[in-house]
Amino acid sequence: MKHKRSNEPLFWAPFIAGGGVAALFLPALIFITGIAVPLGWVDASQLANAATNIIGRLFLFVLISLCLVHWAHRFRFTLLDLGVHGGRKLIAFLCYGAAIAGALLAAWLTLW
Repeated sequence: MKHKRSNEPLFWAPFIAGGGVAALFLPALIFITGIAVPLGWVDASQLANAATNIIGRLFLFVLISLCLVHWAHRFRFTLLDLGVHGGRKLIAFLCYGAAIAGALLAAWLTLW
């Protein structure tokens, strides 16, 4: 018996990467920007220099885009778990479309 191939791993891989990136880097980023800079532990100009450096901009782009893909996948399946089954393709299109649009905006704001 042949099994039908699925494209599901293509959506799960970025979801897992986004969850890992979010779990590792978002708390540190929130701590640095929300606590360390206001308390004067980190100089805001040093942080701005790090964010305008090409490596820093690339880091921010990857962080933002992977977090958006993670959000889209989680939100889509949360809606399905809540019983919103009508328009499954529309929900997927809107969720992933929003993530792609956000990633393109992040690319434009961080890389150009």
